[in-house]
Amino acid sequence: MADEPHPQLQPILDLVDETPNFEEVGVEMAREQFDAVADFTPSHEVYDEYDTTVQGADGELDARVYLAGEGERPVLVYFHGGGFVIGGLDTHDNVCQKLADESGWNVISVDYQLAPEHPFPAALEDAYTATEWVAENPDVANGDGTLAVGGDSAGANLSTGVSLMARDVEREVTSDDVGPDIAHQVLYYPVCGSPFEEYPSREENAEGYFLERETMEWFQEQYVQSPVHNRNEYLAPLLADDLSGLPSATVVTAGFDPLRDEGIAYAEALEDDGVEVLHAHYESMIHGFASFIGMVDAADDAIRAAVSGLEATQ
Repeated sequence: MADEPHPQLQPILDLVDETPNFEEVGVEMAREQFDAVADFTPSHEVYDEYDTTVQGADGELDARVYLAGEGERPVLVYFHGGGFVIGGLDTHDNVCQKLADESGWNVISVDYQLAPEHPFPAALEDAYTATEWVAENPDVANGDGTLAVGGDSAGANLSTGVSLMARDVEREVTSDDVGPDIAHQVLYYPVCGSPFEEYPSREENAEGYFLERETMEWFQEQYVQSPVHNRNEYLAPLLADDLSGLPSATVVTAGFDPLRDEGIAYAEALEDDGVEVLHAHYESMIHGFASFIGMVDAADDAIRAAVSGLEATQ
């Protein structure tokens, strides 16, 4: 393991040091602070992009489409990070732009409902419904019928839940429903651990590296408002006894991330159950590093890792 974060991260860590933690300022101010990330990270040009809506669990959701080029193409449905509490289309513009441009896949970013106003399972139900709707309405993103899901942090968690739900719908022989056919999962530093398990990385990286343990606990309190959900494998996929039959996955983890160990554990669990996994680990990186495209070399490399996984599905 690296002794310290990569020097390219220092301007970002300095900015974090100057900014109050999200749990200290409350939900509304936390959202404003995180939205400022969009001004800090440079945008990337794509063939075309436009705003639209998709169907969510309780109505229409805002979404943004990033076209990689002319003609019908495979589609990646992307869910942003932010602890299920903060973040939106603008905060992850550059990641979606870069993924579309580098992969040749069209990307549609979905703005799901946030906690605490909409606690679990609202975001997951939005994510599943939106994925199902995009599968049934590929024209919304000029899709050719091939579909993947992806996201970072909380969004990666939603992608794991959507993939599990889609698989389970297919396995339910008494159901007339047909879940969305998902070809691949792009999982940047996913939240996937059980609340009953202690992960060393949560202690080792408890503070000082962008995402801190107290902030994670605050996110959890906003999102999971009843202990009845704590054993739900759609919330914590490492609780699932069987991960076979899931789509192939690209899993990206970072050495100075509190979520490091559970991301690694999930990649290993998928492989153990026969799922094809491309695991890219960046020892000197912090949580959220893939957003710093053009500023941190590893961010561009992490995009290429996802591109490799998507290309392998075609």
